[in-house]
Amino acid sequence: MSSSSSDELEERLEEVFDDILEDTYNNIVESHHNNPVRRLYIERDRETGHERLWNDYFCENSTFPPNLFRRRFRMNKDLFMHIVHRLSEDVPFFRQSRDATGRPGLSPLQKCNGCYSPPRLWFSADAVDEVSSTW
Repeated sequence: MSSSSSDELEERLEEVFDDILEDTYNNIVESHHNNPVRRLYIERDRETGHERLWNDYFCENSTFPPNLFRRRFRMNKDLFMHIVHRLSEDVPFFRQSRDATGRPGLSPLQKCNGCYSPPRLWFSADAVDEVSSTW
């Protein structure tokens, strides 16, 4: 085999390799830009959760009387509401914000209730009332 035919073969192989590499790179780049990943939306019914929590413990004619509120939260309702109010004013996490779809997120009351939920893990399931489903 002469050196000129060897050089031609080498050049041709290099061109083919470059073409394959460029095509592969373009396919990877195009696939990432053309197909954005869409996340599955899961309806969590936040608004109903807030209403249920409010109706169960915080409205005038609440489902659970003040003594059960005190037993569950280990403080009176006024103190708990004062804590919720101060946290929502001073700590950005506890403010209600909107999610990416524009829907309102969890209310400050739900967030404070969620922060208070770890102590329920210290008790058996029978010791926790049915309202734990709102957590």
